[in-house]
Amino acid sequence: VFINYSLNHMLYYRTIAVVHHYPQFLHIYMRLSLRNDRELKFARTVIFTVEEINRDSKLLPGMTLEAVNGEEQSCKSRIQALLGHSSSGVSEDINTILGPLSIPQVRTLLHLVVSHLSTCACLSDKKLYPTFFRTVPSDRFQIIALLKLMEYFDWRWVGIIHSPSMYATQATTEFIKEAKKEGICVEYMKSFSRSSTTSDSITTAEIIRSSSSKVVLLFMSLSYTKAFLKIMEGRNITGKQWLGSESWITQTDLASATRKSILQGAMGFAIPEASIPGLAEFLLNLKPSDEPESAMIRAFWEDVFHCSFTPSNTSAMCNGTEDLRTISNDYTDMTEFRAVNNVYKAVYAVAHALHALLQCRNASNPTTGKQCVNMKDIQPKQNGDTVAQYDLVNWQMREDGSVEIVSIGEYDSSSSEGKNFKLNDITKIIWGGNHIPRSVCREPCPPGTRKAINKRKPICCFDCFECPEGTISNQTNAPECLICPPEFWPNDRKDQCLPKPTEYLSYKEIMGALLTIFCCLGVFLSLLTSIIFLVHKETPIVKANNSELSFLLLFSLKLCFLCSLTFIGRPSDWSCMLRHTAFGITFVLCISCVLGKTIVVLMAFRATLPGSNVMKWFGPPQQRLSVLAFTLVQVVICILWLTINPPFPNRNMNYYKEKIILECALGSAIGFWAVLGYIGLLALMCFILAFLARKLPDSFNEAKFITFSMLIFCAVWITFIPAYVSSPGKFTVAVEIFAILASSFGLLICIFVPKCYIMIFKPEQNSKKHMMGKIPSRTL
Repeated sequence: VFINYSLNHMLYYRTIAVVHHYPQFLHIYMRLSLRNDRELKFARTVIFTVEEINRDSKLLPGMTLEAVNGEEQSCKSRIQALLGHSSSGVSEDINTILGPLSIPQVRTLLHLVVSHLSTCACLSDKKLYPTFFRTVPSDRFQIIALLKLMEYFDWRWVGIIHSPSMYATQATTEFIKEAKKEGICVEYMKSFSRSSTTSDSITTAEIIRSSSSKVVLLFMSLSYTKAFLKIMEGRNITGKQWLGSESWITQTDLASATRKSILQGAMGFAIPEASIPGLAEFLLNLKPSDEPESAMIRAFWEDVFHCSFTPSNTSAMCNGTEDLRTISNDYTDMTEFRAVNNVYKAVYAVAHALHALLQCRNASNPTTGKQCVNMKDIQPKQNGDTVAQYDLVNWQMREDGSVEIVSIGEYDSSSSEGKNFKLNDITKIIWGGNHIPRSVCREPCPPGTRKAINKRKPICCFDCFECPEGTISNQTNAPECLICPPEFWPNDRKDQCLPKPTEYLSYKEIMGALLTIFCCLGVFLSLLTSIIFLVHKETPIVKANNSELSFLLLFSLKLCFLCSLTFIGRPSDWSCMLRHTAFGITFVLCISCVLGKTIVVLMAFRATLPGSNVMKWFGPPQQRLSVLAFTLVQVVICILWLTINPPFPNRNMNYYKEKIILECALGSAIGFWAVLGYIGLLALMCFILAFLARKLPDSFNEAKFITFSMLIFCAVWITFIPAYVSSPGKFTVAVEIFAILASSFGLLICIFVPKCYIMIFKPEQNSKKHMMGKIPSRTL
């Protein structure tokens, strides 16, 4: 097993698979090396793991696993695996150089490269990198997890700050691609370089500070993140929710009191925490004497303890017994083994792969089912990326600048869709702005509106339009408004179709109650008039005005007032048929009586002339017969109407859009207008006859009152026709009732009130002498 660590860091334990064939590789790596405490921890973890595997009698029995570094030039054995590198960019370069498609000679020496921190999704392409494997999840899974987090809190409007490294640029490109699929938009994407000028830094800070998005994704490697945070200190960037990539989100050494306004509440997905028994002691027990030939261990020791192994005027002498537990740096930090566990797993992955491939039972490999192989025959096995498991962590900073990394959730790609992302108690989360941020370009379109895409803006910056009249939307961000069914109408918020209110003239409303009172008043006055006439039936004024027709007229007036009540209330089959037919018949009966009285007045005047015998032709039998005949004609019209096409209750949804008019449809319009026309014809005849008799002597002045009553009657009904046609809904019924009441009151008042006045208040005029006294004497 060969170990390779960063070109840009100190390579304490480092191996190139082709040391003897390409010694210049080692030379170049050594020249570029710089000290990195974390990389030393990784290398020492490899040594610890190899020793642990070699102590295991069940894993690779009879074989010894060896960790070889670049200084071991004498190694002649065939290399089976190369462990490293931490950087995705360097891993890509190594695989390109050492890939079997590039250098055929390497194929016989190197079988696979296993990385513990190279997360770039590009390295999953097996056509380009057939021998590359890793124990850290691809960034693609981290991106999916980040999108799940954003969807959970409905963060649809985000900013991205990334470094120009391959790790960050590839991940940012992938994030934007996947974010579009999920309806998440990027407000800005800014690249940050460690060589950025002050002007660039100010511009970046201003973009972050002035942006409307409240969530900022900081996708950088650890070294870039340190440089970025250092420059952003004091730039007054507050109220932002920072999301970090796994490369830095658990690095507590980034924290400081001055960065609290930036990092407080930061979130990100980290490699799961792990416990590796015995590793902490192994790492902290490192002494230079363990690797006496390693110049780099000595350099590390001199640096951390500020001493020297050679005499120096500037520093004390190192004795090699100094205790690493007194030092605080990346190497001695034993609070978490997230990345270290990937190194641990990488060594075990190689060991288990070799163990499985070298199994042989009955001349075949129980793992592959093929012929047994030896170490020289082992070839790279293609498999996919490791299962992605992350802890969602939250930065909770204290006043002194220290930070506690709190696990608040997890992501597991092996779980089924919808269950792979879990969030723990949300109340324990510390937020960047002290509360759960809202990060949207536009708030969702509420129910009652529709969502419209604005082609000049990102998809998240849509427009909301109120639903047109008669339509609703009952969900957030509805793409279209739905038309309500005919019997329904939107509520005020236009988010629900409600049954249209049904309108009809009811007894419970003011107008219906008033009309009912007037109807009852008309019945009462008619009844009172009948009582007065009955009490005074033997008086001359009653006898002179044809008491039989008078009582019949009063009875018909009562019916006219009562039939008005059938127009009030909820229409039904019987009420619709009754209201029009009862009205038509009772009014014809009423007008027939008035017409009979008019004829009687004319005949009575003729009868006073000498030699006139006209009354015998229109006596009581003829009067009854005429009233009956006139009424029967109307009865026949009503019967035909009810038989052919009767009135019926109808839900009129055309007149008003927002309510239903419950009305009585006429059925046959011809029948309705025939009923009205017949009434009008009799009223016109009565009016003409009464008008002709208006100049009769005062003793027979009833013709004047009939003329007035018919004038009122005709005026009311002539006015009724346009009002009836143009009145909406229940007002149509109210107009019809008003016409009935007005004409009925006109007849009652004009014909009967003067007579009642004389009988009650002027009884002295209720005498035959008084009535006959006004007739001038005639000598015939």
